[in-house]
Amino acid sequence: MILSRGAFYTRIVFRCMFILIPALLWTQTPRDGAPRDGAPRGGVFDHPLTGETRRRFTAVCEAMAEHRLMRGNFVQTKTLKRLNLSLVSQGIFVVDAGQGIIWDTRSPYSSVMAVGRDFVVQSSAGRTTRLDTADNAAFVRISETMSAIFTGDIQKLTGNFKLFFTEEGKAWTLGLLPNDAAIRSFARAIVINGDSALRTVILYEQNGDTVTYELSDHSYPSVLSSNEKAYFAVP
Repeated sequence: MILSRGAFYTRIVFRCMFILIPALLWTQTPRDGAPRDGAPRGGVFDHPLTGETRRRFTAVCEAMAEHRLMRGNFVQTKTLKRLNLSLVSQGIFVVDAGQGIIWDTRSPYSSVMAVGRDFVVQSSAGRTTRLDTADNAAFVRISETMSAIFTGDIQKLTGNFKLFFTEEGKAWTLGLLPNDAAIRSFARAIVINGDSALRTVILYEQNGDTVTYELSDHSYPSVLSSNEKAYFAVP
């Protein structure tokens, strides 16, 4: 099947957001209080970022920003509300604060995607394809958002979202309501949970679908592997 440029962009945009996490189907209101059928309420969204919580949020972001490189395992579940169906994928993720994110999917099929600031490289079944995306606002915002979440980029997060924050012991929860129109076109809210590392990212889509990402087995290498470097160097 031959896709138009617009259709290909759309498929890549959604795949970039859904290449991550867990194998569970959310059939009830999620624990953060963001219902599927309306604006988020309750939970973290009762706690806008002010005063002391802003200082704690800044400390969390600074801790995440200490690691230029991060590697770990991911499991992703995308729940399709109207079909009552969940789609699960899992594999290895790699974050390079200066270059982007690599999703190395191992199940249910083998595929590697490197998401840069304004490009995406996809490798599957022995074929590697690069797509420049600088002229696609939605893709650029998605890329910026994912990078900001993983690297604790305070400027990007505060510029594109209204922020909410709670903390209990070492565990923290960050709620994001998009201000940016391109982000708001597909996401009505994002909820992030962590402690000493980033643990889950939950995306609430405008159409009522939910994507949940779980991250585990974090490590912080000093350099990318030769294979990882190669994905960002595809011409």
